[in-house]
Amino acid sequence: MGFRMGIVGLPNVGKSTLFNALTKTAAAQAANFPFCTIEPNVGDVAVPDARLHRLAEMAKSKQTIPARMTFVDIAGLVKGASKGEGLGNQFLANIRETDAIAHVLRCFEDGDVTHVEGRVDPVADAETIETELMIADLESVERRLQNIVRKVRGGDKEAVAQQRLLEAARTALEDGRPARTVEVGDEDAKLWRGLQLLTQKPILYVCNVGEDDAATGNAHSEAVARMAAEQGAGTVVISAAIEEQIAQLDDAEQAEFLAEMGLEEAGLDRLIRAGYELLHLETYFTVGPKEARAWTIPAGTTAPQAAGVIHGDFERGFIRAETIAYDDFVSLGGEKEAKEAGRMRAEGKTYRVRDGDVLHFLHNV
Repeated sequence: MGFRMGIVGLPNVGKSTLFNALTKTAAAQAANFPFCTIEPNVGDVAVPDARLHRLAEMAKSKQTIPARMTFVDIAGLVKGASKGEGLGNQFLANIRETDAIAHVLRCFEDGDVTHVEGRVDPVADAETIETELMIADLESVERRLQNIVRKVRGGDKEAVAQQRLLEAARTALEDGRPARTVEVGDEDAKLWRGLQLLTQKPILYVCNVGEDDAATGNAHSEAVARMAAEQGAGTVVISAAIEEQIAQLDDAEQAEFLAEMGLEEAGLDRLIRAGYELLHLETYFTVGPKEARAWTIPAGTTAPQAAGVIHGDFERGFIRAETIAYDDFVSLGGEKEAKEAGRMRAEGKTYRVRDGDVLHFLHNV
């Protein structure tokens, strides 16, 4: 399991340039005019994780298979998108298919790159997009409430619960608050997710700065950080121009280039880590001579559920999980040594997998 992150924003903020750099492809046309992206471009990329390569090296694995994540480059939205302005409605539908939203904001000054609003104000840009998404959500909520009236009158329990959640969403939206501000109990979580509201999705603000500001950010990115903190949203500073250059280099050249730019790591690493934190995701590993592999799971996943990520039969026939913490595996010299040192544990169905666990599942299917 990975996750799908939709890259959204106003036209000409650097979405497609960032997408091209992250996926190391030229699949998305980057051009200095609105709506150059006509269909959502999808890029599947490996999740960088030094731990996986260390485990593969120790186990002499023939294959190293990283976790994957998907970026979806969605065309530039404009004011009025919820009413069909620009290429609005079809792209609002594309957003519904993602797990989270990476909202790219222009935080650089460049007279040669046109801004659709004729000014550089990332906070105002964020408000423009959020407003369009809230309008679209409110219209969706109103339609759904009308469509379930008959079922509610008939006493359908799910419809009654859905009506309660839709009314809570409507109250928030009418107050100018996104749906993600609604507090939902565990018993309603699945039904709430099923509503697929646009403003329900976690949001990560991506501040696209100029090359000179890549290491430190600037006044624009600082303003975005304050806004994100108030909303409880994530934020990351990236220079799409630099990422585009990094994508063309091999590993050794990348390290040298990053050092020259005063950066400790590429923007892809920071963006993925921020996305994992945003969605409360973790990684566990399976390791052997055939392959070393990373698997992505939500925090709090039980051992049987984690086994199910590999294959449904593993979850249905789960017996136990043999577990070694990553630090123990590495410090003790491998699986055999960890087992001899008493650091391999047998965990049952209630065990909640921890980030970095090296697991081997026993099952009867």
